[in-house]
Amino acid sequence: MKKVHLLIIQAFIRPFIVTFFIVMFVLLMLFLFKYIDDLIGKGFEWYVILQLLWYASATNVAMALPLAMLLSSIMTFGNLGENYELVAIKSAGISLQKAMMPLVILVSILSVGAFMFSDYMLPVANLKMGSLLYDVRNQKAAFLIEEGIFNNSIQGYSIRVQKKDPDGRTLHNVLIYDQQSSNGNISTIMAKEGLMYKIDNDQTLVLLLKDGVRYEETQGDKGYNPRQRFRRFRFKQTEQKFDLSGFKMQRTDENLFKTNYAMLNLRQLKYYRDSAMTQADSATKAIMDYLAPSYRIYAYRVPAVPGAPKVQPKKILNYKNRISEIIPEKDKTSAISYAVSEARSIAETLSSRSEEYKLYQKSIRRYIIEYNRKFTLSVSCLILFSIGAPLGAIIRKGGLGLPVVMSIIFFLIYHIISTIGEKSAKEGTVSPVAGMWIAIVVLAPLGAFLTYKATSDSALFDIDYYKQMLQKFIGRFIKKKPGLPK
Repeated sequence: MKKVHLLIIQAFIRPFIVTFFIVMFVLLMLFLFKYIDDLIGKGFEWYVILQLLWYASATNVAMALPLAMLLSSIMTFGNLGENYELVAIKSAGISLQKAMMPLVILVSILSVGAFMFSDYMLPVANLKMGSLLYDVRNQKAAFLIEEGIFNNSIQGYSIRVQKKDPDGRTLHNVLIYDQQSSNGNISTIMAKEGLMYKIDNDQTLVLLLKDGVRYEETQGDKGYNPRQRFRRFRFKQTEQKFDLSGFKMQRTDENLFKTNYAMLNLRQLKYYRDSAMTQADSATKAIMDYLAPSYRIYAYRVPAVPGAPKVQPKKILNYKNRISEIIPEKDKTSAISYAVSEARSIAETLSSRSEEYKLYQKSIRRYIIEYNRKFTLSVSCLILFSIGAPLGAIIRKGGLGLPVVMSIIFFLIYHIISTIGEKSAKEGTVSPVAGMWIAIVVLAPLGAFLTYKATSDSALFDIDYYKQMLQKFIGRFIKKKPGLPK
């Protein structure tokens, strides 16, 4: 019995590790394709990109782990079924449930580990990746001078080089427009040759220009014309320095991102959810306190307004009388104008408070969604394993052919249902709890059904079985036709 359990565990661990890293690699490639425009041409150090990929790989565990669990379980039991090892195990008197028990324990341990990872490590990884990705996307492109193209990366200057030598430092026919003044290009430098290098730990760019002319347009003696005087300076050699500190990556304080939904653990999510609910209740009560002074009781049998103060009217009027008939003629216009103004003010206040209340409700839904996401990751591993293991025993095919196709189909079903449920929960059309658990609730009966079919040796995916059933059905249909011999 122990040898059988050890055999099944060894057959599961190897494909699980391989498929997990293959899925992680695919997801990282998708991440690079998504943000490739934000990474190229900005002069990042190699360790910055490596850090970003490391944090991205941690955030991709939530998708890679369930898919690897599904694919490896199908491959494991598919290989056992294809090599008739499951038949040998059943012939020894060991049922499929007993054979799967060590894997159930192992998957349960992995699911608990996934829950601990999503609660403790995933918020930190989301925080690190979110702040680093924000800085990467807001980083300026690296300063690069190309031949025959004006470079405007340095603020206040426009630089063009006609030709560059292969060493990348020697420049020919350099043209620099100084645009720092509000009056336009009043200073221009032209040089036949130049040498480019950096100093101050690559914070300052120096252009050593040779055999050139500097043109300047300045104010005249009276000062009312900003371009009255034209000057020309010839030089054999001069230096132009440019500040490159703005091209160095500046890290943003991570504390600015700590309150994001995906960067909180269970305790923090519960705290922020309760705070948002308290603020929403306070906003609701504040609306009633604001509207209470606007209520007036003018007639008998007026329905009581919940929360409105009890005002004793000085005169009880017959409910058949109209308010407009009570107001004197000379005061009707002003009274109506005042009533319309106050009604408009109340409507605008209700509209603004309603939007504020909707924002609170949206925040509450997001906190509840992230709270349940911590649990759905671990439970999804169990559900997908309960689908993959009996499915592999039924199809009896190993390798990376049919198991990959089947795992992709079922994972897409799970991912589509969970995505639709999460989006509906964010929009408020369904409960956040129902939206996050709907995929698991839908697939759990499927896992139980496949387990039952695998236990009873059902030919669920046997094409020959369905061919025989079809032939029997067609044969019975033909025999029942009149005029044909039975």
